[in-house]
Amino acid sequence: MSAALAVPTALALLVSGCGAGGTGARDEGPAHTDSVAGAAAATPSAAPSKSPDTVNAVRLIKDDPKVAPAVKRELKPCVADEYPVDVSYGNLTSGSADDVVVNVLTCGDAVGVGSYVYREHDGSYENVFKAEEPPVYAEIDRGDLVVTKQVYEKGDPVSSPSGENVITYRWTSGHFAEKYRTHNDYGKVVGDSATPVPAG
Repeated sequence: MSAALAVPTALALLVSGCGAGGTGARDEGPAHTDSVAGAAAATPSAAPSKSPDTVNAVRLIKDDPKVAPAVKRELKPCVADEYPVDVSYGNLTSGSADDVVVNVLTCGDAVGVGSYVYREHDGSYENVFKAEEPPVYAEIDRGDLVVTKQVYEKGDPVSSPSGENVITYRWTSGHFAEKYRTHNDYGKVVGDSATPVPAG
C-alpha cells in the first residue's frame, strides 16, 4: 500500500474506530485501528528509504521474544478481528526501508501498554526499541522518536492523569539515544520544562 493510500485509510479507520467513550487522544490515547489496514503514514525526515508493504503488526508483536508476556496477553481482538494496535511508518534509523512503529493499546480505554520500533534487516524486522511501562505511546516526529508517558498521582482516574513525560529519542551509533525530556503538568498555568540531554 502506498503512503498516499495509507493516510486516507488510516483517517477513515480513526473516524470509525472501535473505541467508545473517552475524552480524546490526550488522556486515553488514539482510537483503535486494524493491524493490517490501519497504517498511519508518518512524515519522514528525509526522502529515504522505500516504503514497506503494510506489515502484520500483530504477528510482529506475538512472534517477538523481546515483547513482555503481559503485552502479548493484552493483544487480542476488541471487535471481530480488529486488534488494538496503531501502526506508523517513517524514517527513524536511516535504513533501506521505512521503520515501523507499533503501539499496543487496551481494548476498553485505549491505554498504551507497549510501544515498539522495528527496523528492516535482511528482509525481516528487528526490534530496536521498546517501552512497556503503561500508559505509553510512541510516534514519529520529523525523524525523531517521541515517546509520551502519562503520569498518575494517587487517586487519578484513567481518564485524568496529572501530567505527562515526553521523551525524544534520536538514532545514534546504531541505537536510540535520549535527546530531550519534557514534563507537562495538566491543569497548571506554568507546567512545562524542557531539559536537553547533551549528545554523548
